[in-house]
Amino acid sequence: MPLDDAIFRKVMGSFASGVTVVTAVHNQNRYGMTVSSFCSVSLNPQLLLVCITTSLPTHDAIIASGAFGVSVLAADQAHLSQQFASRTADKFAGVTCIESPLGIPLIDRACAVIECTVEHQHAGGDHTIFVGRITHAAVNDSEPLAYFRGAYRSLV
Repeated sequence: MPLDDAIFRKVMGSFASGVTVVTAVHNQNRYGMTVSSFCSVSLNPQLLLVCITTSLPTHDAIIASGAFGVSVLAADQAHLSQQFASRTADKFAGVTCIESPLGIPLIDRACAVIECTVEHQHAGGDHTIFVGRITHAAVNDSEPLAYFRGAYRSLV
């Protein structure tokens, strides 16, 4: 028997995770959204996955462009998580980005940034599971932003 949606969310929210912003560019337009479904898949080849809601513009931009970026947010970037999770028209307003080698905007001062080309995509309910081949990555020494049971947390 399926779980009640509220219980499902509470159970899944009990898994502490980092917070990422996934970005893409298509037809010279920038797209981005906050994503919690992110993980490493393989070391050889270097693959990761993100799960993106099929009804969002970022989803369509990733399919059209065949590439995406992931910015692992730093502890002081909770406001960016909220901004990219909002329905605001310009999610990049006031956000300082660096451009990846493929021209994808990545959040400046993020804990880590990654650029990927789409290797595979799989249907997953109301999401698409994108498996990306890493083409560029960088890290800095900042502390990560964490999310647990509906609230932002710090590891410090």
